[in-house]
Amino acid sequence: MVRLTRIYTKGGDTGQTSLGDGERVDKFDDRVAAYGTVDEANACIGLARLHATGPIDAMLAAIQNDLFDLGADLCTPETPDPKYPPLRIVEAQVERLEREIDAMNAALAPLNSFILPGGSALAANLHLARTVARRAEREIVRLAAHTQINPAAIRYINRLSDHLFVLSRHANEDGASDVLWVPGKNR
Repeated sequence: MVRLTRIYTKGGDTGQTSLGDGERVDKFDDRVAAYGTVDEANACIGLARLHATGPIDAMLAAIQNDLFDLGADLCTPETPDPKYPPLRIVEAQVERLEREIDAMNAALAPLNSFILPGGSALAANLHLARTVARRAEREIVRLAAHTQINPAAIRYINRLSDHLFVLSRHANEDGASDVLWVPGKNR
């Protein structure tokens, strides 16, 4: 467990921050952007949870914990044979999301149009979290283009946006309250 006794350290006052291995980097570094956007997605899920109960809330709570794992993973550069193995996303976390997606999707009618974010407050917040997760995915892929990262991290964030999409439909009475896009409706 992490123990925080001081909230401010003044270490970032010069525009740099420390990674999980102690390396100092600029706050606009691709790695910092990636895990910062993961943190933003987590905050959006926190907003969604204000409207969630039961199994939906339990799924979102597990995802929030996973997102801290993902942030820790991205914060610590890959090195061969580290003295202290860092926390990494594992395939079991990706597989859990896939099982949940499959279970929820089984109850949904196929889509005949794209869905506009909305319906219920929960679904709208899940759509917001989904779009931020997609941005996090873009940031992670940008990072992976020039440095080695855990491949399960990319798979996890990719499945997460799919999960949040299916969960938003599930939250909209299994799609009955989905708001569908009508192409050219306002021409």
